[in-house]
Amino acid sequence: MNSSRFSTRLCRPDQLRRLLLVLGLVLFGCTQNTLAQPQQGIDPQLRASLKATIEASDSFEDRYDAEVWLMSKQDKLARFVKSPSERLDLLRRIHRAARRASLQPEIVLALIEVESGFNRFAVSRVGAQGMMQIMPFWKREIGRPDDNLIDIDTNLLYGCTILKHYLDRADGRLIEALARYNGSYGRNTYPRKVMDTWSQHWR
Repeated sequence: MNSSRFSTRLCRPDQLRRLLLVLGLVLFGCTQNTLAQPQQGIDPQLRASLKATIEASDSFEDRYDAEVWLMSKQDKLARFVKSPSERLDLLRRIHRAARRASLQPEIVLALIEVESGFNRFAVSRVGAQGMMQIMPFWKREIGRPDDNLIDIDTNLLYGCTILKHYLDRADGRLIEALARYNGSYGRNTYPRKVMDTWSQHWR
């Protein structure tokens, strides 16, 4: 069977390009000993986790977009989250929460790294909780005192909503929005730290 004819019939050109990118990422990962053990192909557990994560994702345009984004980010998350399946699940949740709030998922990833190092149980010295370090007073402010800020989805919902509010208030100026999120408006130390993390790890 003619391979080019086969590809044309089954994939649109844009899908084919994305698929080739995914394959390239997988092959690169294998050479770095991150996606698979040497000489053994792709880790079947990772393959199954990726398949399940993509099928559960509702914030990507199509499965090729999901594959490319998840595979490009999951290795970078490995130093914080050891389990491949947990990494993929967390990335899916972050992507979904960010998109629902009309935020760039990569900025949210950088903010979470700076705030908590992806520790869902993190509690600051002033009482901020969870991955995005939400202050408990927000629960009282919106009349939901029983919300669990350690719950990943709840924490992401609060954090992304708060950041989007400050971004709108700042007319799209991300540095100002990040400073307000951190409670350090007027100083650039925290925003620059988040932006440096974005540039170095998640861009």
